[in-house]
Amino acid sequence: MAAPIAHASGRESGLDVGSGFAELLARWRSGGSASPPLVMGIVNVTPDSFSDGGLFLAAEAAVAQGELLAGEGAVLLDIGGESTRKDAIPVGTEEELRRVLPVIEWLSHTRALISIDTMKPAVAEAGLKAGATIVNDIRGLQGDPDMAPLVARFGAGVIVMHNPGVFGSSEPLDGDPIEVCLAYFKKSIGIARRAGIPEDRIVLDPGFGFGKSPEQNLELLARFSELRQLGFPLLAGTSRKSFIGRVIGREAPDRLIGTLATNVVAALAGAAIIRVHDVAGHIEAMRMVAAISAARPNVEMPSP
Repeated sequence: MAAPIAHASGRESGLDVGSGFAELLARWRSGGSASPPLVMGIVNVTPDSFSDGGLFLAAEAAVAQGELLAGEGAVLLDIGGESTRKDAIPVGTEEELRRVLPVIEWLSHTRALISIDTMKPAVAEAGLKAGATIVNDIRGLQGDPDMAPLVARFGAGVIVMHNPGVFGSSEPLDGDPIEVCLAYFKKSIGIARRAGIPEDRIVLDPGFGFGKSPEQNLELLARFSELRQLGFPLLAGTSRKSFIGRVIGREAPDRLIGTLATNVVAALAGAAIIRVHDVAGHIEAMRMVAAISAARPNVEMPSP
């Protein structure tokens, strides 16, 4: 591999690493209904992720996959070194750092912005210093209390995911899933505001597959637009999830068509970002959704 060319990062400024993410979101907003969701490619540097565990555990393989996804059109790359599937083995900080840091450093030369997928502030900090500009916190800033101040200190972007603390679980939430997510997000937003995280770089993720029954995952998708009421961009992370497999009867690597269907629904409901394993097909699908949305006549329907 040739030597990487780093983005402006925490190594160099330590002040405003998330400005590029804020600009990307601002451009998405300005496009209105004609703006397709931003596509985030998944790079799991793990031996045990539910869909692609072990395929990209070696740094060289992970870098090659990230470059492939960026070349296919991903504007964001989400790099994670710890599986959060049901019954996954916890990973220590040093091992997680060993897995992800070389990959972040090498992929920082691509056009894609780098997200570090972790719930550990130490890993997030090292990732930001290595070239990441976004922290994807699966504990939604409600896990380690040091996470929000760290994100604020770097001026990083942050993805706040709803997670009742049960990884990869199909145990149902108590109550209306939309209301549960909204209440959780309100708490996370309060944490972000008190820490000083700029609001133009906060994204909310309802956490498909995390502590929700298959029926609740489907309901969250069917009612996805209701999550927009808080005024923050939304991320849909349905890619290859088990609730899709339950509907279509396919194992994880063969759920592309089902995943495409879920992301078309999310895009029509206003998703700003879709997080996927399969980038090329989603780029085309999202362009098609945006073209259809842009063609919708801007007329008011008569009152009944």
